[in-house]
Amino acid sequence: MAEKQHLNLVFIGHVDSGKSTSVGRILYETGAVSEQVLKRLKDEASKLGKATFEFAFVMDSLKEERERGVTIDIAHREFETNKYHCTIIDAPGHRDFVKNMITGASQADAAVLLISVKDGIQPQTKEHAFLAKVLGINQIAVDLNKMDAVGYKEEEYKKVKEEAIKLLKGIGYKTDDIAFLPGSGYAGDNITKKSENTPWYNGPTLIEIINSFEVPKKPTDKPLRLPVQDVFTITGHGTVPVGRVETGVMKPGDSVIVMPSGATGEVKKIEMHHQELSIANTGDNVGFNLKGVEKKDIKRGDVIGPKSDPPTVAEEFTAQVVVLNHPTAISVGYTPVLHVHTAQFAGQVIEIVEKKDPKTGQPSAEGKDFIKTGDVAILRIKPLKPIVIEKFAEYPPLGRFAIRDMGQTVAAGVVLDVKKKAM
Repeated sequence: MAEKQHLNLVFIGHVDSGKSTSVGRILYETGAVSEQVLKRLKDEASKLGKATFEFAFVMDSLKEERERGVTIDIAHREFETNKYHCTIIDAPGHRDFVKNMITGASQADAAVLLISVKDGIQPQTKEHAFLAKVLGINQIAVDLNKMDAVGYKEEEYKKVKEEAIKLLKGIGYKTDDIAFLPGSGYAGDNITKKSENTPWYNGPTLIEIINSFEVPKKPTDKPLRLPVQDVFTITGHGTVPVGRVETGVMKPGDSVIVMPSGATGEVKKIEMHHQELSIANTGDNVGFNLKGVEKKDIKRGDVIGPKSDPPTVAEEFTAQVVVLNHPTAISVGYTPVLHVHTAQFAGQVIEIVEKKDPKTGQPSAEGKDFIKTGDVAILRIKPLKPIVIEKFAEYPPLGRFAIRDMGQTVAAGVVLDVKKKAM
């Protein structure tokens, strides 16, 4: 039996759209969560007076374990269809979602947007859908959830579906290619099997829709880019960086360069889950011995690449940015903290090149002295320290970033172009 292809999925939508319940339902119906676990959660839920929440508990019980720092068997958040091995990128809160989407630990191949038919489109529905588009997720499906709450009425479904089409078209999605379905995570309608409650719907179930998504080709043919998450000095082994291969492959014997320091060395042994590898592929989280590089020349946020094709250190870069949440406005001179792959750096906005209308993506007629919440703009940004950043089109995981300020994610963006720093 050939190994199934791996699909990364993100479930997005307003906080009350029923994401946890729908995800819990999928995990249960695909056998990723057992009957016993569900029964235990059901009992816990009813003790807490939340009898209808057992599916949501599947996800949330993990959240608490996560917060307590207990390691969880990741299998909870993975499930199998007959075609794919799926990993769910859990995006509970709005800010976590942005952060998860951008740190690249979880670039989603596809998104399922949940909209409660009972509540219709909410502000967060718009933001999440828009973010998915700006962050380069082109495959999206829409689950019009909580059909049980509106008596499975087709006219209610149609009304919200029209609103959703308008929203997605406005953002720039081609809605003819998007699957919409009437679902209920709580009652289990049209999730893994066709529901008798919606005889008027003859489209695919959610699992069939997930199977129709395509797994993008892995960027193994690109040059190596490995952002460093951590560096250890291990007696007898020297410098041991840890990180995820974002593009390309890495093999023992490779001559590599660490940017921005420019230190060069040779890859010795590569390990993953305490097993030695003869090759590290795109997506592998690995630790490796780096011969010839001293601890002082490598740190979290640096990027390792082939000596023959070093990662780009930016003098400045141009990016498309969406402002999610800024209390005032962003103008030239604004210097927030930017998070890109495993790095953080202060960056200064040196020009607002163009402001776009977020509903149409067309250049906006307003002046471009400042941008505020909801705006999309093209900015020129100058990092205040040497940092590796690449074009999103060439190296997606190294070309996505979040802008944080005042303890929150204020904006997110993708890099359109990089002006290389003269080293």
